[in-house]
Amino acid sequence: MLTRWTWGIVALALVALGAVVWRQWPGEGRADSFAQDRVPAAPQQVPFDPTRALKDIAAICAIGTRVSGSAGMLKQQEMLERHFKAQGLEVSFQRFQATRKSTRTTVDMANLVARINPENPVRVVICTHYDTRPRADQELDRAKRDAPFLSANDGASGVAFLMELARHAKAIKCAHGIDLVCFDGEEFVLEQEDEYFHGSRHFATRARLDAQRGVKYRCAVLLDMIAGKNPRFPVEQNSWFMAPRLVEEIYSTAIELKAASFQANRYSSTPVEDDHVPLNKGGIPAIDIIDFDYPHWHRTTDTPENCHPEGLDQVARVLVAWLGRIR
Repeated sequence: MLTRWTWGIVALALVALGAVVWRQWPGEGRADSFAQDRVPAAPQQVPFDPTRALKDIAAICAIGTRVSGSAGMLKQQEMLERHFKAQGLEVSFQRFQATRKSTRTTVDMANLVARINPENPVRVVICTHYDTRPRADQELDRAKRDAPFLSANDGASGVAFLMELARHAKAIKCAHGIDLVCFDGEEFVLEQEDEYFHGSRHFATRARLDAQRGVKYRCAVLLDMIAGKNPRFPVEQNSWFMAPRLVEEIYSTAIELKAASFQANRYSSTPVEDDHVPLNKGGIPAIDIIDFDYPHWHRTTDTPENCHPEGLDQVARVLVAWLGRIR
């Protein structure tokens, strides 16, 4: 994840738009308005097993670090390709190269795409990043910052969620095709000058080419740090300003299902720069479901022992129900 800072331009925009968005700002009444929009159909559910997903987190972390271009990343890609194919999904890799400016290091990268109902030209994306940061930059003990760390929640949790969701692919009813996507290169940074989000930017570029052959991406839901203990998913600010309709769809479903980790009455403490931003800029409405207050963020303590099934379970219930309703 990107460091915790807010661009001045975002702050200025919030001030300038304050009077306009006040009536739309998440608050006590906002949850009620989400819930009253319509009488929804009974939500579909599948037997998503969050405990099994926790085991998948442990299996991913057993590989070690999964930095872009590393042997660990290659091993993870091989494991995921086998897994998704075993569930009957069509698997492909979007291969590209990216360069870290601070070290002038160029590496081969690859987004992994596992498709449910690949013949459907209208697609929904459920996505996460699957690379790990080269440095634990938030460690309080500077001596530990260059130590390898496993990124159990920040990285592996989203991947494990997609692995478990894929086990129920045949049971998920959706009017559209579904792409389960693992982005490479989200964390390929060492210094402030380095760029983030290589994989999602590449995916957005490819999506524009896909549109020329009739493939349309309706929207995308990004998952990041969803397996912390006592998770909280307030409405992420960039998601609200870039894709408010999608926020309403997801959070109204969460209210209906009493998924308390989804906090429709709160904004995130800061606008989060994440893989959903390049997707929105590329024309794909996208939101970020993220617990940005996870205490082990970018620290060596981000291990499987500090993960919990609660967030995985709630995100699964909400997304499966939502997938069954969207048109």
